[in-house]
Amino acid sequence: MKKFRLLINNNYKEKKKNHFFIKKELQCILNLYAKMVSNGSWKDYSFSAGSKEISFDIYQRSSDKPVLRILKNFNPNYVNEKYLLKDRNGNVVKRSENLNQLIDKTSWNKLKLIK
Repeated sequence: MKKFRLLINNNYKEKKKNHFFIKKELQCILNLYAKMVSNGSWKDYSFSAGSKEISFDIYQRSSDKPVLRILKNFNPNYVNEKYLLKDRNGNVVKRSENLNQLIDKTSWNKLKLIK
């Protein structure tokens, strides 16, 4: 006979809900994207999702690897690792607990994209 377990206060649906950017986060990212596209620096974007994180990937050309990635970490080890900015090689360029601070304090014009 199989063993059954009783689950009380199962929050599975609530945890599953937050596995994407919320509206304000997405609006902030897309405003930055629109500014950089009009500047001529960025050409394309995509989303990639996993069980631990979701990322907004930025491309210079659509056939290349993503040049930059803005990640939202669902289970950060430290408070300031909720939002990360990674380069093409996966190195962390910046980290923050607030997405607006991450985007505002990064000097996008000085950040060089390697071809």
